[in-house]
Amino acid sequence: MWRDKYGEFKSSVPDHNGLGRRLPGGSWDLYAGIVPTFCTTNKTWGVDIDEIYAPVNFQNDHWIAIWISIPRRHIVFWDNIVKHISKAQLDEIMEPFLTMVPYLLVECASTDEERIKYSLKPFTYERPTVGVPQCIAGDWGVYALKYMECHALGYTSFPAAFC
Repeated sequence: MWRDKYGEFKSSVPDHNGLGRRLPGGSWDLYAGIVPTFCTTNKTWGVDIDEIYAPVNFQNDHWIAIWISIPRRHIVFWDNIVKHISKAQLDEIMEPFLTMVPYLLVECASTDEERIKYSLKPFTYERPTVGVPQCIAGDWGVYALKYMECHALGYTSFPAAFC
């Protein structure tokens, strides 16, 4: 959703405050925890939720994991085959998240107090390689899910047994 609709978001004209851009359909529902319907949380990003984990597909042949830290305004990109995605490709993959997540936090905030906590300034990101097991072949989707699970459970690095 984010990457597919980023062109529309980027080409839409903001108002004098930088708001009013066209977010992908369903963005507010994600922000408010209304979707996915099979695990509705009704928790709001930046209010009740500070961390978001998501699998991201690259060219329909490789899965990676991202961790979005709202308080840090930072995204961590875990990839078990670093050479599969170049730095230029990674910048392209990350741009929609770096730009649209902070925008969503400002645009969807329900009060002025919440809105002023955030900025439209893009988030930063990193792709750590130390402590992230590198694999030659395998089911990358499972690895992406395991990275998210381990991090959410408090592991500071990933078990070497991953590969």
